[in-house]
Amino acid sequence: MRCRIKLKKRFLIPLCIIGLMIIVYATAMFSRDFSDFYVGKIFPYISTPFVFLSGLLPFSLGEIMIIAAIVLVVVGVPLTLILLIFRKKSRKKTIGIFNAVFLWILAFIVTTETMNCFIMYRCTPFSDKYLSPKEHTSEELAELYRILISEANELAEVVPRDENGYFYLTCDVQEECKKAMKNISEDYPQLKGYYPDAKPIINSFFMSQTSTAGVYFPFSMESNYNDDMLRVNLATTICHEFAHLKGIIQEDEANFVSFLAATKSDNPEMRYAGYIMAIEYVDGDLWDYSPDLYEEVTEDMSEYIFQDWFRFLPEKYWEENESLEIIPTDTVETMSDAFTDTNIKLNGREEGILSYGLVVELLLDYYFPAKD
Repeated sequence: MRCRIKLKKRFLIPLCIIGLMIIVYATAMFSRDFSDFYVGKIFPYISTPFVFLSGLLPFSLGEIMIIAAIVLVVVGVPLTLILLIFRKKSRKKTIGIFNAVFLWILAFIVTTETMNCFIMYRCTPFSDKYLSPKEHTSEELAELYRILISEANELAEVVPRDENGYFYLTCDVQEECKKAMKNISEDYPQLKGYYPDAKPIINSFFMSQTSTAGVYFPFSMESNYNDDMLRVNLATTICHEFAHLKGIIQEDEANFVSFLAATKSDNPEMRYAGYIMAIEYVDGDLWDYSPDLYEEVTEDMSEYIFQDWFRFLPEKYWEENESLEIIPTDTVETMSDAFTDTNIKLNGREEGILSYGLVVELLLDYYFPAKD
């Protein structure tokens, strides 16, 4: 009898947790006030201890957890099947243990994803809280591009460069990113609080295959980055992932926060990286609106910017790391894009993966706000 009660508790507790998370998320879906209250008043207090503790580790806990999960599936499932086949007398016990472990892992995933990610998708948009959204013209888009190019042109002349003329970072990027985020938190209070070091991913080649610069792990509350990418992308990537730690989960909003943090920094390397990122996003939009206007504006762009923009990985990266390619890169990238697109859409953002590029709208709202 006692064993039965214990067995029931193994199932009952995780099932109750999962049920509670479903109720919490359903409430967030139908009540923006609830989501805003949670992110503003509760999330900072429950997230900070976990951010601090995981930040004490010199490696990415989230990456280790993912690897452990893969090993558990690859080893645990076949082992369970073997036990079911060859130990018929203990089948019931084996099934019970397997189901209990599965339910507890599922409860952990559902809880961390709900509390540290999914609710944030239901909050008041960043633009509604801090900007003055409006419809913008192609002329404003062109002027935005001019402003970004002008700022980047000046900085391009003073930032450090290697023997080939490419920009590289010499500053302590971790500390500069923390300072930058704390600096803009005076204007954007949601960004206040503790920031850990962002962590490099050991398996960065896989991230490169997916064209991913950074990743936020809700289940370990960590900001991580692709250690193989060129350092021109590092500062804005870290600031982007830091924004996620503070509950800004929408990708365009995290990009915008990253831009603000970098360009308002007192470090020229940070500012240059911020403008380069913004130029890359605005570039395609202006070309789509007016190729002629695009050609006119880009005439003023420094040759240094042409060297530095749209560079994600070292020139011979794929040739030098060919032996690491277990699954074809095209397949990995397609699967990753499909997963990201589906995940964002399921959380209420119909633009899906294209939402990253919607940072241009936020930049336009920032530089050309609606008049009262």
